[in-house]
Amino acid sequence: MQLNMNLNGEAVTVEVAPEQLLVELLRDDLGLTGTHIGCDTSQCGACNVLLDGEPVKACTLLAVQVEGRALTTIEGLAQGGALHPMQAAFRACHGLQCGFCTPGMVMAGIGIVARHGHDLDEATIVHGLEGNLCRCTGYRNIIKAVAEGARAMAGD
Repeated sequence: MQLNMNLNGEAVTVEVAPEQLLVELLRDDLGLTGTHIGCDTSQCGACNVLLDGEPVKACTLLAVQVEGRALTTIEGLAQGGALHPMQAAFRACHGLQCGFCTPGMVMAGIGIVARHGHDLDEATIVHGLEGNLCRCTGYRNIIKAVAEGARAMAGD
């Protein structure tokens, strides 16, 4: 079946099978491999993307569910070679180690800002990151990165 969506700011039409997962469409058919598959059980958040501005787990959605909607992947955040403020904060605050969870964490961070604004306390960030797992770090720098990214996004 034909699927029409806005993907990373561009109108896209693709053929999908009714049972195809969004994460499979992104990675396998569209080559957007920044959306990671980490657990296959919707537990880790490595596959987070923004659907109409809200973070969702791409492993839990059928591709057909994004018909007519706006989808942003990690590849769609940077503009003109400049990192999105949340991406830049993760880099500056060392909010990553192996980087596998980072795209999902960045998307979750953007969602936290959308829901709670730019002045975030640690408890709000920690609660907002529930459902996102990092197997490498102690989360301290991830929390700092989300807070810094939120402040930087205020200047957008």
